[in-house]
Amino acid sequence: MLPWRRPFYSALMRRDMPYALSGLALAVLLLANAVIAPDAAPVRAVDVALVLSTGVAVAVCRRYPVVAVVAVTAAMLALHVRVHPGVSAAFPVLGAVYVTAWQGHRAAAGLASVVFLAGFLARDVSVAPADRPGQQVVERTALLLGWFVAANVAGLVARQRRAYLELVEQRAIEAERTREEMALRRAGEERLRIARDLHDSLTHSISVIKVQAGIAVHLARKHGEEPSAALLAIQEAGGAAMRELRATLDVLRSPSDGDPVGLARVGELAERTRAAGVDVQVKVIGQRRDLPAEVDQAGYRVVQEALTNVARHAGSATAQVHVEYAPAQLTVSVTDDGQASPARPPTPGVGLRGMRERVTGLGGTLQAAARDGGGFGVRATFPLDGSA
Repeated sequence: MLPWRRPFYSALMRRDMPYALSGLALAVLLLANAVIAPDAAPVRAVDVALVLSTGVAVAVCRRYPVVAVVAVTAAMLALHVRVHPGVSAAFPVLGAVYVTAWQGHRAAAGLASVVFLAGFLARDVSVAPADRPGQQVVERTALLLGWFVAANVAGLVARQRRAYLELVEQRAIEAERTREEMALRRAGEERLRIARDLHDSLTHSISVIKVQAGIAVHLARKHGEEPSAALLAIQEAGGAAMRELRATLDVLRSPSDGDPVGLARVGELAERTRAAGVDVQVKVIGQRRDLPAEVDQAGYRVVQEALTNVARHAGSATAQVHVEYAPAQLTVSVTDDGQASPARPPTPGVGLRGMRERVTGLGGTLQAAARDGGGFGVRATFPLDGSA
């Protein structure tokens, strides 16, 4: 059997198991009752075959209700005529009628009930005792009539209940889908609002910084002077900030486009940090491969935020960036030999909190602390086995 079919057949067998056990129990009950009933005829091989066929029909009743109710009705009428085991012959028919009505075959269930009652009544009338010809027949007929009416009604009620539960479940799914759509619409509106606010505030400020830095560089060269490294770094950082801000605004306005940043651009981050006066070494361990977009972007942002903190707070320091590709996880670390120490740990700011939220949101872990030998270290680990 193919591996993908095993769960299907296993579930099918679990659903059919109660019916198979019920068929076996009814077969044992019928044989025992036929043997011990005082007015029953001797049980022969044909009668055993009828009982076994009834058990098989009950076992497949869930999947083939109409065929099963016809087979059970015919077998039990034949057994009643041959052996006369009493009302126990009606038990398998009652179960088959209930399942048939529950499956929606009301006509078949009702017809089987009428046929069995008529056959049972005809047999009882033909063998009724002479001194009490009608009493026993009336009692059994009334009893069986009530049972068969109850079985048909119970099957119809069970079917209506199942239909009601399916309707309730469908409504719940529809309500959940509607809530998700409303949440997505509100999220889209919020993204557009944030995009407008960023465009109206940050875009103008960064543009002014970039233009002023460009003018300063131009004036310095016009006077025959070489612009300072800090001024060139400001100009480069302003241009990079504008590009990333535009990309962010595009994503906020159209989230399906995806953020273009990723670990493939770590080299650009290192170059910009070197221009700001920090020596950065980048080392990649393992074979580069395609990563989930969220993990790739989060790894880039961790390196970006860590290098930004090095440039701001570490002073004249060097930094090492390690990107390690493992089969089940991605590890990104940034360490420096700056001024931080366990005795004077830096105060966590918004950048570190945002970094931690980004990493843990993807199922990863983040360690950010001062190093024993001096400096600061950031290490983020992302799972790549689907748990993210």
